[in-house]
Amino acid sequence: MLSDKFERLRGLLRSYGSCLVAYSGGVDSVFLAHVAREVLGDKSLAAIADSPSLPRRELEQALNLGEQFHFPVRVVRTREFENPSYLANPNNRCYFCKHELFTELEPLARAEGFAVIAYGENASDVADFRPGAQAAAEFQVRAPLKEAGLTKAEIRELSAQLGLPTADKPQMACLSSRIPHGEPVTERKLAMIEQAENVLRDLGFYDVRVRHHELPMANFQLPIEQPANGQSAAVKPAVSSVAVVPCLARIEVGPGEMHRFLEGEVSSKIAGTLRQIGYTHVTLDLKGYRRPGGDQELGMNNKGAKEQR
Repeated sequence: MLSDKFERLRGLLRSYGSCLVAYSGGVDSVFLAHVAREVLGDKSLAAIADSPSLPRRELEQALNLGEQFHFPVRVVRTREFENPSYLANPNNRCYFCKHELFTELEPLARAEGFAVIAYGENASDVADFRPGAQAAAEFQVRAPLKEAGLTKAEIRELSAQLGLPTADKPQMACLSSRIPHGEPVTERKLAMIEQAENVLRDLGFYDVRVRHHELPMANFQLPIEQPANGQSAAVKPAVSSVAVVPCLARIEVGPGEMHRFLEGEVSSKIAGTLRQIGYTHVTLDLKGYRRPGGDQELGMNNKGAKEQR
């Protein structure tokens, strides 16, 4: 029963004595941080990794949730963008990200007396290719949600019972997951992706991914478009009018949201705004949002890698 699994989780956390939670603001880590605080009180701390792959809105919301539900959150600056292996974007990119995260959390836990580092892998993730789990094993990081047998659906159900607003939050992998494996990760690309996804969410779309593809074309001069009437001046071009590699935004929205995307002038407004950001081509993926991220599309090969959360 679900209540038995929940008590098993609480018992695991209690057995740690103290715990540092790797926190992201997503469904799993918010639930884990909240329960750890309930069980361990001041002997628990959530730590969130800040880097260019974390959207600013996600960071703000994650910190606000900590304040709202009274679990402290420490911001830790990670340096995966100094690692060429991460920037090369192989199919195990998430290994290098998690390795850097745990490299930062291990001395923090040691310095402040936390006996265990825990993260939000759950029982639904067991059959997936998750390179981050390899890094967790190397650092002996615990996965109490998985150990308690809690699935993603059950974590959402328990989150709703606890009044956590993340109970129905869409899954949110890092921004680097929008770039096909083998194409380099750059801060410029992530800035474009973040702005583009903000545009869609500001229009009320729920399940959103903007996949960023470089096109096999010669460099060319990209003109900067002036904001059209009614478009927000807050949208800033991510590139200037210099030679750049042309790129395509492949938009995924939930299948039930696709009809609204195509209604009226919504699609033309989105396309115009994304061109301001720097995309030379804007497309809607007719398969809609799905997991894994679809890097296998357009000839890309993701070898079964799943978005890490």
